[in-house]
Amino acid sequence: MAKDTAPKKEKSAKAAPPVSKGKKDAGAGGQEKGIAARLFERYQKETVPSMMKKFQYKTRMQVPKLEKISVNIGVGKATQDPKLLDVAVHELEAITGQKAAITKSKKAISNFKLRENLPIGCRVTLRRAKMYEFLDRLISVALPRVRDFRGVSDKSFDGHGNYTMGVKEQIIFPEIDVDKVTRICGMDITFVTTAKNDVEAYELLKELGIPFVKRQEVIQPVTPDK
Repeated sequence: MAKDTAPKKEKSAKAAPPVSKGKKDAGAGGQEKGIAARLFERYQKETVPSMMKKFQYKTRMQVPKLEKISVNIGVGKATQDPKLLDVAVHELEAITGQKAAITKSKKAISNFKLRENLPIGCRVTLRRAKMYEFLDRLISVALPRVRDFRGVSDKSFDGHGNYTMGVKEQIIFPEIDVDKVTRICGMDITFVTTAKNDVEAYELLKELGIPFVKRQEVIQPVTPDK
């Protein structure tokens, strides 16, 4: 019988091993392996030991941490000119590096010519690595560009460990090209923490580098004895 001279089929290539999902998320803070934000490292090495000493926490798990940052831009004039909202969305995405969500009105207000469910703003919620990277740029680059900057107010805590600060001009962020800006708009930045009260939240944000206005102690005048 003649031997089969047909070419042998090549062995199928081995399937690539599946990528482990655990390597992408490096625990608390969600830092990707090999890409550790310096602000997250500062939290682990400096903030945690400092707060454990100050508040007498028994374990590191009790130390409050930054959970998320929400950036919101309100565009009230978008009811008359929808293009203003498109510009705000584009600028917010450039600043945060994340896709923005459109916010809509919850109720109708006739005095402002506002109807229910009308697009009037945009927002972004940042977590993990993007959250720390945004905070790092805000502290070290954006806020120092504010004219006559002397610190942010420490009176905007909500009583539950969350803090909100306002930015009057979006042009303080280097991602915004000043020459292409047609309208100055502000934004609200909310820091959501796991702190139980405002005192812990204040110390956490202060340790992370947020430049609060220095508190001045009120010195009572001494009245001489008669």
